[in-house]
Amino acid sequence: MSIFLVGLVLFVGIHSVYIVAPGVREAAIARIGYNPWRGIYSLVSLAGLVLLIYGYGLARQDPVLLFEPPVWARDFAFVLMAVALPLLVASFFPVATRIGRFVRHPMLMSVTLWSVAHALAIGTLAGVLLSAVFFIWTLAARFSLIARPMTASSTAPPEPMNDWIAVAIGLAVWGALMFVLHDWLIGMPLL
Repeated sequence: MSIFLVGLVLFVGIHSVYIVAPGVREAAIARIGYNPWRGIYSLVSLAGLVLLIYGYGLARQDPVLLFEPPVWARDFAFVLMAVALPLLVASFFPVATRIGRFVRHPMLMSVTLWSVAHALAIGTLAGVLLSAVFFIWTLAARFSLIARPMTASSTAPPEPMNDWIAVAIGLAVWGALMFVLHDWLIGMPLL
């Protein structure tokens, strides 16, 4: 569990710098430059993600059950993920989408839905802890976004076709996860 916790702290911690101490990012960029900052940020993120995934895999070998998930939680998680994945895809478009306009930050909403879905459907200590930390992080990130002014890219007119593309790709990924990828990547079949 310690490897999992270190990975969680590294991954969420580096992603929280702008939320908790926005001046640290700017000071680091001024001192070492933008590309070196991006490199350090990326390396810490990757190290955290690798430790998080590896540690979570270890924690799943000897799970601590906090609660037995309700029978409806699995189906509810499927529905939430069918919404979360198109939101995630919409967040990667360089031109704004109507989806992005509606939720302001589709990746945060996607992670919020993912965390709720998995917290309800898993029930183990590691699963609930992972979901709860990401849920709290998305709330903190949302509150920090409220305080920030909209950037020029977020005021550009949305491209309607991007919404359809995001929904199509998101649902295709959802279907792939349902039938094949979740079992292959996570080791837990969904159907």
